[in-house]
Amino acid sequence: MRRQKTDKRDAAHIRKLVEEGRFPKLWMPDREQRDQRQLVMHRHKLVEIRSRVKNELQHLSLNKGMQKQNKLWSRAGQKALRELPLKPWAACRREDLLGLLAMLEEQIGRLDAAVEQAAQQNAQARLLMTQPGVGPVTSLAFVLTLGDVSRFQRGKQVASYLGLIPREHSSGGRQRLGSISKQGNRLLRSLLVEAAQTAVRYDPGMKKEYLHRCHQKAKGVAKVAAARKLAVRLYWMLRTQTPYPEIVQEKIVRIESSPRVPLVGAS
Repeated sequence: MRRQKTDKRDAAHIRKLVEEGRFPKLWMPDREQRDQRQLVMHRHKLVEIRSRVKNELQHLSLNKGMQKQNKLWSRAGQKALRELPLKPWAACRREDLLGLLAMLEEQIGRLDAAVEQAAQQNAQARLLMTQPGVGPVTSLAFVLTLGDVSRFQRGKQVASYLGLIPREHSSGGRQRLGSISKQGNRLLRSLLVEAAQTAVRYDPGMKKEYLHRCHQKAKGVAKVAAARKLAVRLYWMLRTQTPYPEIVQEKIVRIESSPRVPLVGAS
């Protein structure tokens, strides 16, 4: 009985939102967009497998005292890895991992080309790629995940949609913020964090904020904050159809730094 009353109350609330035009807009990707999502996801899964294979090869080299880190994947590093004296089964493992790595590199290369072609054919993705640090994979994933950006009224809603805002545990008039909610698309969230790390190197404004936050918070917190700022900026680039060189100018940038701060340039 209590559940029936709750369902009726929820239905009445939804009906009221629809009648007042306040019900959130829904967006459904078409078949081509769903297929392109599979392309981005497939590439991401293979990249994760490649990372695990590389980690295994690093362990083999470290066990023999060879510390080359990223140089292990150079031609000289590969030659040194193949020449390492190993026991028969360890050598078998090395050859299998190297063969698997070569196969993954070829497959990922084909997928990278397909993603770049899809991004170049998408006007929205091309617009986002004007932002330093944002390449074909991140731009295409952002467009395919957010869809119609007009359904979001503010950048904070986008950050919440992607799980980039902190959880709140407040009571008794005291606000307590925890870690990010991590709701929404995990792939896009990780891509934004990676892209933000590149953006802070080439974007003066983001770099200044990132370094300032690093002095106050843990580096991981600063990375997530940079990813949130990047996500909001990409949203406004799509919302206003404005490329990077112009979006950072004070007269048109619309990135909210706080819910209490009015949008710069907003009418």
